[in-house]
This record gives sequence, C-alpha cells and structure tokens, in this order.
Amino acid sequence: MRTSRLLAVGAALALTLGMSACSSGSAGDATAGSDGGGSASSGTFPVTIEHVYGETVVKKKPERVATVAWANHEVPLALGVVPVGMSKATWGDDDNNGVLPWVEDKLEELGAETPVLFDETDGIDFEAVADTQPDVILAAYSGLTKEEYTTLSKIAPVVAYPDVAWGTSVNDMIRLDSQALGLAKEGDALIADLDVQADDALAANSALKGKKVLFAYIDPNDFSQIGYYTASDTRPGYLHEIGLPYPKVVEDSVGSKDFYLTVSAEDAEKFDDVDLLVTYGDAEFVKQLQADPLLSKIPAIAAGNVAILPDATPIAASANPSPLSISWGLQDYLELLAEPLTAE
Repeated sequence: MRTSRLLAVGAALALTLGMSACSSGSAGDATAGSDGGGSASSGTFPVTIEHVYGETVVKKKPERVATVAWANHEVPLALGVVPVGMSKATWGDDDNNGVLPWVEDKLEELGAETPVLFDETDGIDFEAVADTQPDVILAAYSGLTKEEYTTLSKIAPVVAYPDVAWGTSVNDMIRLDSQALGLAKEGDALIADLDVQADDALAANSALKGKKVLFAYIDPNDFSQIGYYTASDTRPGYLHEIGLPYPKVVEDSVGSKDFYLTVSAEDAEKFDDVDLLVTYGDAEFVKQLQADPLLSKIPAIAAGNVAILPDATPIAASANPSPLSISWGLQDYLELLAEPLTAE
C-alpha cells in the first residue's frame, strides 16, 4: 500500500502518493461503454472503464463514492462530490488528523464533515470499506494487487490503475475517476485548469526552465549509493509533464515498471547532466553531501544545486502531485526547487 511504500523508500518516504507524466495511461485508458451504454462525457450510464485488470462497468451514477490509496478522494472532492470513505493520510499530515491540509480546505469549502478514514498502514481495510456501502470504489492511482482488486470488486465496482502500479499521472487519475462518476466533462475542465496553474507557476519560477531535475533519495546513514525515482513515478513524472526535461538516467528508465532505482556512488558520473537534485532531509544535508568524496563529484551537489524537502511535511507530500495539492502548493513547491538555482 502506498503509505508503507513511502516509508520504506524515503527514510521513510515515499507517495504514498500524490502529488505523473510518468504514467503509461492516457485518455484512451478510460472509455465509455458501447453496448447500450452512454458516453462517459455525457454523464449517462452504464460506463465501462478499462484498466490493468480488465474492465469495470458502472451501471448507474454513483451516489456513495469510496476511494482507496493515495489521493483518489481528491478527484470527487475537486468536482464537488464528498466521498463516504477515503484513505487516511499517514505521511505529510501536519496535525495528525489523517487529512492533508488541501483536503481539509476543500472539505471546509464544501461544508462537509470528514469522511470515514480507511487506515491502510497494514493494507486495505476491506471491512471498513464495505461498511461505507459504496456504489463505486476509486483507485485509479494505486498499486492494487489483483487479489485486492478482486476482493474490493465484491463490494462495489472498482476503478483500478491503467498500467503501472503507482504510475498513473494526475491527468489520467482525474480522467478515470471522473468518468466513473459520470463527470468526465467536469474532469476535463479540471485538467485544463490545473494545466494553466502549472504553466503559471513554472513561468513564475523561470530559473527552473529547461533544467534537468533528479528526484532522489539518499540515505543519510549510507552514502554508498544514490536512489532515484524513475519516469514511472509521479514526482519526476509530473515535473517532466509540466515541461522540465529528464536527466539521462531518468530518460533511460522510461517504460520501466520500477518506480525507484539505485546507482553506486562509485558511478556518480551517471548524474553529470543533472542541473538540480531534489531530495528529502534537513538544512545540513547539503553540506554532508558536499563533504562526501564520491557524491561531491556530482556537479549539482558540488555547486549546491540541491533542493531539500523537509521530510514528512505537507510540502514534501505535495511533491506527489494530486488534484487538490497542485492549487494548494505548486507555487511554493516550485519556489523551493528554484531557490538553489537563484542563490548567489
């Protein structure tokens, strides 16, 4: 499940989650049914959605929407639909209430109470999901196993991920989940709006334009290797989607189903074309990297072009882009990334 994957990879990191471009899915991954069914874009039903485990038919407009895994609940919320249950946030939550701040803001805007929170620390809580009596279960951005998908499908129709586990782009998450709600047109409008916001945020941080960004995890207790997120992960994927080129080592990972790979510090030259390294840690971490005889050979580290995301904070969680986190924090996130490139 996403939370444990985050913790395992990134000093307990890594999305879960949120906040894509690395996705192999596309608009064609979600299609309207053709056998007497209506067009998803017209909001008529039934709707058939294709995904990694086959097809899911949503026979009528859902009234009770449940979501599992990181950020899927943000699609219905962004479209004005409050889920009956959703995944509990266990990483990046600043007040330990199980809800990330951008979701709190949206719930307040909608005048809604917090939905039932599914604790997925040890896997999906099938009983809790069933107790919410959903008409549909959204999981377009997830790593659902076939067994989990089959079990959830006994509760309600399930929208699984299109191709690569945890590799669904924000846009494809919105497309798939919104079609299941009969709100495909509204989903497309949301995508267009978020694209404009991304363009504006990048324009406001022009130091990032054209820069090759490596999203990495380096264990502070083990500098013998550099871990980095591939094109199949939403963090570098989203940055690429909004216009930032991949460094060669990430470009070479396009098509891989691995979201995270490692390179020995002795092969640090593989990162020679990296303009900016983004990682998790604290203010002293850059100095520690620069003091290491091998990692200091990476030009971006030597120059201090390292952006540090404070671990397990909302801004770090927003690096996994999601439908609500983009409006909440993309500008601040890109400012954080641009700062090392503009420092004198």
